[in-house]
Amino acid sequence: MSLTTLVLAGLGILTVFFSVIFIKDLVANKDNFEKETSFGISAVIGAVVNFFDTLGIGSFAPLTALLRGFKQVEDRIIPGTLNVSCTIPVITEAFAFIQSVEVEPITLGGMLISAAAGAYLGAGIVSKLPTKKIQITVAFALLATGIIMGIQMTPLFPGGGEAYGLTGIKLVIGIAANFVLGALMTAGIGLYAPCMALVYLLGMSPLVAFPIMMGSCAYLMPVASAKFVKEGAYNRKASLAITLGGIVGVLIAVFIVKSLPLKILKILVICVMFYTAYSLLQAAKKIDAGEAA
Repeated sequence: MSLTTLVLAGLGILTVFFSVIFIKDLVANKDNFEKETSFGISAVIGAVVNFFDTLGIGSFAPLTALLRGFKQVEDRIIPGTLNVSCTIPVITEAFAFIQSVEVEPITLGGMLISAAAGAYLGAGIVSKLPTKKIQITVAFALLATGIIMGIQMTPLFPGGGEAYGLTGIKLVIGIAANFVLGALMTAGIGLYAPCMALVYLLGMSPLVAFPIMMGSCAYLMPVASAKFVKEGAYNRKASLAITLGGIVGVLIAVFIVKSLPLKILKILVICVMFYTAYSLLQAAKKIDAGEAA
């Protein structure tokens, strides 16, 4: 059995593990779904963000902006909702890309496992943070991701190399860095942009970025999301709606659309990131003002 097959088998096990925990929690709390959340609006949001996620835009930043813009989720549970709601759609992406793009197995396996380990550590911390700290953390996460995406669109950013795997010190750096990115993702920092930057800086082919970043998310998100579900630190109604809509969006992107000119959309997403970061920091200030009063 090849390592790629083992990676996919492990992903299948994680999918079942998370699905059982998620469904059990939904059934146990079916009478307590959030009244302020619109199932239809959240489902449409899930389809749109996961459609563009499959094409490489990333989902956390636009999902944060849309959930706040349409007042679907409380700020305190945004990180948990992002992770839980996107888990199954991202796993669907990973199955598509891991099988279609060649990556050296040791590199792929090492980076995926390290991301999951980082997420396990991060989720336990983030799920217990108070609202103000969540707002500030997500705000700076959006700013950091927006800056990275902006740099990626300039000639300053390296174009990547031709390698389909890492060895020696580069492999160690890649695994260690992905552990950190996995931990940060549980706080609302999308992994796609920084992981793509990491792949390019280590001299790997741009094509390799897709199975690595999607596979990393697919491995870490069931682990992190299980913790958020256990702590009840997520919006159940929105997560179910986004999951179902997200699967549809992913399948349309993979099998029908496949590619789009995305430069203008990326600029728009960056602008939305900065605005949402500003609004979160303003909300955190209001908490300070209320405490002072």
